[in-house]
Amino acid sequence: MQRYLVDLKSLASGNQIKLSGNDAYHITKVMRMNVGEHILIANQETSFEAEITDINKEEIGVRLLEQLVENPELPIEVCIAQGLVAREKREEVIQKITQLGASRYIPVEMRRSVVKVVKEKEDRQLERLQKIAKEASEQCHRIKTLQVSKTISFDELLKVATKYDACLYASTIENSSSNNLKQILRNKEVKKIIVLIGPEGGIDEAEIAKLANWLPISLGPRILRTEVAPLYLLSAISYERELGE
Repeated sequence: MQRYLVDLKSLASGNQIKLSGNDAYHITKVMRMNVGEHILIANQETSFEAEITDINKEEIGVRLLEQLVENPELPIEVCIAQGLVAREKREEVIQKITQLGASRYIPVEMRRSVVKVVKEKEDRQLERLQKIAKEASEQCHRIKTLQVSKTISFDELLKVATKYDACLYASTIENSSSNNLKQILRNKEVKKIIVLIGPEGGIDEAEIAKLANWLPISLGPRILRTEVAPLYLLSAISYERELGE
């Protein structure tokens, strides 16, 4: 069944809700559904099987039938912070890390980032990225949507990181170790981690000096492209925290 992610307010009035905007368009124009057909509804906390009760030009009436028992989310909250990359690569990363279970994505202005932020276009770009994340969440049947943040500076990232149990950064230097990642993931007390992935060219030495309280981690013996590194990382997390249980 097709899944649609809605905000929590939509479920505040009992088991009858209305879908509008892109969701209504998708149901009527793309899926060409009819009254009586069933869909899945998720609201960041849980999910339901639902029945379409009414279709008009602007809204779709839906009745919630049954709350589902499922657990598609990673057992650990993972934030991917990444040095600014080209729009196409950023969109690809967001789509893929959503499917792999990441909870948040933060683009970061870094010394070796070739891409620069155009403030006049950022709100429109953020809206597009959030739409990509929502569609990817629905496609892979997640309950939650990846949160995409506005671009922040490197120093702002250091402040954001204080809210996490563990702070890691992908590194190719000799003192980085796969053991750091293994130890963090095997510590069941760690519930929230943030991982910094550098842009093309990696993390600058001056930035590494500011990461004194972060653990360097290795993502294998090969040098990975910046758009591949988050996928490797999330796959390792899934194996250790989900399949390894």
